Amino acid sequence: MAVKKQETYSQAIKRLEEIVRQIDNNEMDIDMLSEKIKEANEIILFCSEKLTKIDKEVEKLVVEKG
Repeated sequence: MAVKKQETYSQAIKRLEEIVRQIDNNEMDIDMLSEKIKEANEIILFCSEKLTKIDKEVEKLVVEKG
Protein backbone atom coordinates (compact mmCIF):
# COMPACT_ATOMS: atom_id res chain seq x y z
CA MET A 1 0.00 0.00 0.00
CA ALA A 2 1.62 3.23 -1.14
CA VAL A 3 1.02 6.50 0.63
CA LYS A 4 -2.22 8.04 -0.59
CA LYS A 5 -2.09 11.66 -1.69
CA GLN A 6 -4.99 12.53 0.62
CA GLU A 7 -3.39 10.80 3.58
CA THR A 8 -2.57 13.05 6.50
CA TYR A 9 0.71 13.12 8.35
CA SER A 10 -0.99 11.54 11.38
CA GLN A 11 -2.46 8.73 9.30
CA ALA A 12 0.93 8.05 7.73
CA ILE A 13 2.64 7.94 11.14
CA LYS A 14 0.00 5.52 12.45
CA ARG A 15 0.57 3.24 9.45
CA LEU A 16 4.33 3.40 9.96
CA GLU A 17 3.91 2.56 13.65
CA GLU A 18 1.72 -0.41 12.69
CA ILE A 19 4.37 -1.75 10.31
CA VAL A 20 7.08 -1.35 12.98
CA ARG A 21 4.88 -3.08 15.56
CA GLN A 22 4.27 -6.02 13.22
CA ILE A 23 7.98 -6.39 12.56
CA ASP A 24 8.91 -6.04 16.25
CA ASN A 25 6.33 -8.65 17.27
CA ASN A 26 7.27 -11.08 14.49
CA GLU A 27 3.73 -10.80 13.12
CA MET A 28 4.89 -10.33 9.57
CA ASP A 29 5.41 -13.16 7.14
CA ILE A 30 8.97 -13.16 5.82
CA ASP A 31 7.60 -13.06 2.27
CA MET A 32 5.92 -9.71 3.03
CA LEU A 33 8.89 -8.14 4.80
CA SER A 34 10.48 -6.60 1.70
CA GLU A 35 7.16 -5.14 0.55
CA LYS A 36 6.45 -3.65 3.98
CA ILE A 37 9.95 -2.17 4.22
CA LYS A 38 9.39 -0.47 0.85
CA GLU A 39 6.05 0.84 2.09
CA ALA A 40 7.68 2.12 5.27
CA ASN A 41 10.32 3.93 3.21
CA GLU A 42 7.59 5.58 1.12
CA ILE A 43 5.82 6.69 4.29
CA ILE A 44 9.05 8.08 5.75
CA LEU A 45 9.69 10.04 2.54
CA PHE A 46 6.10 11.36 2.56
CA CYS A 47 6.40 12.47 6.19
CA SER A 48 9.80 14.05 5.63
CA GLU A 49 8.54 16.04 2.64
CA LYS A 50 5.45 17.11 4.60
CA LEU A 51 7.56 18.31 7.54
CA THR A 52 9.95 20.18 5.24
CA LYS A 53 7.03 21.92 3.54
CA ILE A 54 5.47 22.93 6.86
CA ASP A 55 8.84 24.11 8.19
CA LYS A 56 9.30 26.39 5.18
CA GLU A 57 5.77 27.76 5.54
CA VAL A 58 6.30 28.50 9.24
CA GLU A 59 9.68 30.09 8.56
CA LYS A 60 8.11 32.31 5.90
CA LEU A 61 5.36 33.40 8.30
CA VAL A 62 7.87 34.19 11.04
CA VAL A 63 9.96 36.31 8.66
CA GLU A 64 6.85 38.15 7.42
CA LYS A 65 5.73 38.90 10.99
CA GLY A 66 9.25 39.53 12.20
